[in-house]
Amino acid sequence: MNIIKTFGTTVSSLSEKHPVAARNVLKAGWMLQDARFRFFPDRRLNTSDAYLSTLMMDTMRAPLRHPEETAMVSIFTPCEIMQEAGLIPYSVEGMSCYISASEAEAPMIEKTSEYGLPETLCSYHRVFAGTALKGILPAPKLIAYTNVACDANMLTFKALAEYYDVPSFFIEVPAYYSKAAVSMVADELRELADLICRATGKKTDEEALKKRVARSKRTLELFARSRRMRADKFISTDIVSPLYLGLTNNLLLGTKEGEKYVNMLLADIRKAPEKKGKHIYWMHTLPFWSDSLKKSLLFSERAQIVGDELADVADADFDSDHPFEAMAQRLINNATNGNITRRIELGIKHAKETGADGVVWFNHWGCKHTIGGSNLAKKMFEEAGIPLLVLDGDGCDHSHGGEGQTATRLEAFLELLEQEG
Repeated sequence: MNIIKTFGTTVSSLSEKHPVAARNVLKAGWMLQDARFRFFPDRRLNTSDAYLSTLMMDTMRAPLRHPEETAMVSIFTPCEIMQEAGLIPYSVEGMSCYISASEAEAPMIEKTSEYGLPETLCSYHRVFAGTALKGILPAPKLIAYTNVACDANMLTFKALAEYYDVPSFFIEVPAYYSKAAVSMVADELRELADLICRATGKKTDEEALKKRVARSKRTLELFARSRRMRADKFISTDIVSPLYLGLTNNLLLGTKEGEKYVNMLLADIRKAPEKKGKHIYWMHTLPFWSDSLKKSLLFSERAQIVGDELADVADADFDSDHPFEAMAQRLINNATNGNITRRIELGIKHAKETGADGVVWFNHWGCKHTIGGSNLAKKMFEEAGIPLLVLDGDGCDHSHGGEGQTATRLEAFLELLEQEG
């Protein structure tokens, strides 16, 4: 019996008429999975990635257990302000990954069509919105979102703010850096802090916020060091940890747990053996459910994913003594904000730092920015001396399939990298 499939079927069937029961089944199943991660970790994982799996499981369970203490956010919304107010970030992309991993995403996607959300909308947003609209996901204290890096945010969060009837705040981020842009976004973040204060009764302590943003800076600096250190190392890995890390470096940036993970990662890299096989750098999200991907890259000595763009979108070039300006600068300079050329150039830089032999550019369904930039990305990466494979697929919705194409093209790409030495 396939336990996960049975679990997903149970959640799906209950979601039709008994959404609270479906939520309770999710909570119970995820609690058991959390216990398995803690007490029976996959021995193939490094210590840091084993810790990361429990950290992300806790992060996804928290909104179901304590909804009155949550803020629903888009992935790149600065979360340090919320953390200072005791609010738990409630992530669209993260929650959708876990619904999908529970094989319960299909009826959630169907629900969004009834509500009028377009079929071309990113599947992460459709899964999350559908799960919310079915009544499975509890109402947050408030909603905060930005236009970085997905236009789906404009539809999803507006619809959910109306559905839940909770305060919401949109952070408008200019496409290009300037002092005026930083000032504008910093003022928006101060307005968000005021909204959080009204919703929670907790006024932002700017001195405490400075310390939290300083922790964010240290975490990003350490993570940048880890990229460079792993270039000539072999680290056996799964295909879920890169996604976990993308969420950690955004949702949990500023927390003690996020900083602890990066220090553990550095310790694992220091004691790792010399490089084996090929290093693959991944651009955009990962179809973690793909059997073809698992066959080629899961704990493989032949090739390993050594980095994911979503974990590398922000740098530490900001002054934590001015926390609102620091968070604003981080948003504006996000790799996915603005011109596609800038995103590609940063991808090339990070791929080189990890010692990447090749890059996969994943055209996730519904992501216009990624799909539209794929041809230019291939040209620019290859001009920089890094072979690039463009893969089409879906990071969240199992029904989009394409497994045969993924297997054939990925295998051919790995053979090409091996031939090139």
